[in-house]
Amino acid sequence: MSEESNPIKDHIFEYIQKSELIPKLISEKKFDLIIEDIINNCYDKVISMAEKDEAVGILATGILHYLLTNALITSQRKINYQGIELDIVIPDIKTLEKDQKKSLVICIPKSSDINVINKKIAQLEKIQQEKENIWVVLSENIPVKKKLFVLSKENNTFSKIIFEISQFSNVGGTNKFKILRV
Repeated sequence: MSEESNPIKDHIFEYIQKSELIPKLISEKKFDLIIEDIINNCYDKVISMAEKDEAVGILATGILHYLLTNALITSQRKINYQGIELDIVIPDIKTLEKDQKKSLVICIPKSSDINVINKKIAQLEKIQQEKENIWVVLSENIPVKKKLFVLSKENNTFSKIIFEISQFSNVGGTNKFKILRV
């Protein structure tokens, strides 16, 4: 499966690849510090490369993809399920179908329009009835009736997302090996 090249993703992964700090932080499982480092060093450049919400959405997706892999948290991303595009599903679609309490859907709407966000959430609620298991990542703090993570340079709550996903996975029992102890 090859994805088309994206200048924002390319920039993020180039930064990660060149970083001497990130491998050290990975080995120490300091995922919040990795996110903060990437945001501090890539955010301004990334939001100059596309419309802000789109750029932040790509940044969030890239960071999550990289860190979920390194944290050994099972996930699927960019899945089309029942005609709805899912950004990230933890652990996978099979678990979502069998046991929604153990499935987390992370929505990255790439918009600050509350109508667009609420429409996306309403779609997701049709396939994930456990409403508290739908989390949203936005570029600014917009009141939504979901667990919200804001990816921005100020008031950034996104850096806690891997820790919270890990807690969800360990409590929900989806992380069978309990490898990640954060």
